[in-house]
Formats: sequence, C-alpha cells, structure tokens
Amino acid sequence: MHCFVNQTTDNEPSFKAEEFSDISELRALAELIGPYGLKFLSENLMWHITSQVSEIKKLIIENMDVLVQMRNNSDKPEVMASLKRRLTGGENMLKRMTIIGVILSFRSMAKDCLKDHCPYLMGPVRYLRDFIAPEADIKVTLSVYELASAAGLSCDIDPALVAAISSMQTDNTSTDEEYKLSCLLLVYVAVSLPLLALDPNSCYTREHGGHNNNIHCLATTINQLSAAMFTVQGKNIEQHLKDFLLLASSTLLQLGQNVERMESKNRESIYLLLHLIVEESPFLSQDMLESCFPYVLLRNAYREVYKSFIITVG
Repeated sequence: MHCFVNQTTDNEPSFKAEEFSDISELRALAELIGPYGLKFLSENLMWHITSQVSEIKKLIIENMDVLVQMRNNSDKPEVMASLKRRLTGGENMLKRMTIIGVILSFRSMAKDCLKDHCPYLMGPVRYLRDFIAPEADIKVTLSVYELASAAGLSCDIDPALVAAISSMQTDNTSTDEEYKLSCLLLVYVAVSLPLLALDPNSCYTREHGGHNNNIHCLATTINQLSAAMFTVQGKNIEQHLKDFLLLASSTLLQLGQNVERMESKNRESIYLLLHLIVEESPFLSQDMLESCFPYVLLRNAYREVYKSFIITVG
C-alpha cells in the first residue's frame, strides 16, 4: 500500500498525511467528487506541473551555453569538471523536478482508485492498452492511452501530461528550440545528481521505501516528463533516455571516486535513485543499466542502506 507520510520530528504534527492519502481515503474522495471531480483535480495538478516546467526552462536558458558544451563533451571528464563549476541553479532545478514527481505520484495514487470502479470493463481496456503497438500512429496510441488512463491504468506515455506539455507551445515557439530544451533538461538533471548527496535528507529509508526528501519521485518525473516531451516533438523516447542513463551513470561513477569529500556522504542512496529510474521506466532495462553502471555498486548500495535499518523482534 502506498501513501504519503510525515517526517518524524521532535514536535509531532497534529496532521498525519498517511491518514488522508492511503487507498481507502482516496477511494472515498473519488466517490465524493465523482469522475468529473477527478478530471478537474487532474487538470489542476497538470497546471501546477506546467508552472514548474516553465521555471525549469528559464533555468535551462540561463545555463544554455554551459549545457550545450556539456552535451557535446560528455566523454571528456576534465572538460566536464570545468564546465560543472560554471553551472548554476542545479539545486533549484532538482527541487522543482522533485515537486513534479510528488504531484505525479499523488495523481497516480488517485487514479488507482478507479481500477475497481467498473471491473467488468477493465479486462477489455487493459487488453486494448497492451495490444496497441509502439510503432502505431501516435494519435491512435494516445487515444487508447487516454481511455486506459481514465479507467485508472498506468500507461507508458501519460496522455494528460502530453496534452499539458503541448499546450505550453505557442505560435512563437520553435519546435527545434523546444526539442533542444528537452535534451538539455536531461543533461541538466544528469550532471546535477551528485548535488543530492550533499543533502542529509537524501538518505534512503527501508521503512518507507524511499528517500526522506522525496527525491525518489525524480524517477517518476524523468520517465514521464521525458516521454511526454519527446512524444510532443515526435522524437525517439528510448534513445534519449539511454543517453541520459549513460551520462548520469558517468557522473555518479565520478561521485564514487570522491571518497573523502562531503559529496560521498549519501552516495549509496543516490546510486539507488539511478536504479529506481530504470526500474520504473518502460523504455529502459536492467541490461542497459549494467552496461554503463557496475551491478556490484548497486548491490553494495542496497546492502549499505539496509544495514542501517534497525529491525526489532517481539
């Protein structure tokens, strides 16, 4: 069962998120507001997501020259290290990406409540979603995904997010420029991941199955936002996520070399984030991850974070 939880603090809050965000409470909410209420809720959440995307684009434009050079010199560690010192706003961008992930995660939980609403229809809808071929006309694919999404099923490409991203483009917007921003966003995220190790709240907790500062939601953001952006632009989603995985792996492997620096404090927890990105992605596989990031590091990372979890018996 998934739900939001409060952080444990000395001053216990009177409001407990888990009492309002578990599946039974969300089902009750769905019954109260009905399908049109859920549709309105989804549209409202999409507005918040597009607001965050707009701010992230501003950060990309501010760092445009540096990010372009990073994209072109990703295989040159010395050049990348020099460029990284000139990159600004990484923490701000990651926080906004995390917010998007939290919103998408809540929306996914709310959609799950619809699965049992019409059980006699779920079989055909699920079959139709699985039957649609990846190479089919994107308009047909999105129509099927919209039906499946309305029934509470998850899809490789979120049709509502595609519509929201598409609505951000105006007549003055160049398709090539938007595509460039999308590519640079993945570069920006990949090279900024080591910054997360500096945050003491970036540690992974076995009890909650995530990171204390919600950065595990970055996996949802990266996968769903990338799929939506490159669908709007008619580009290959899998290839761009492969490029992201390669750059992110290279960046985190360099983090592993900084044994005595503060950046290595939550290194293992950040390694797990890379694994979560691949695990949640319909476009990436474990074989792809192992080709650019040693499996032994992931195994040791899981052992390290689980070792610190205290188990009481009796």
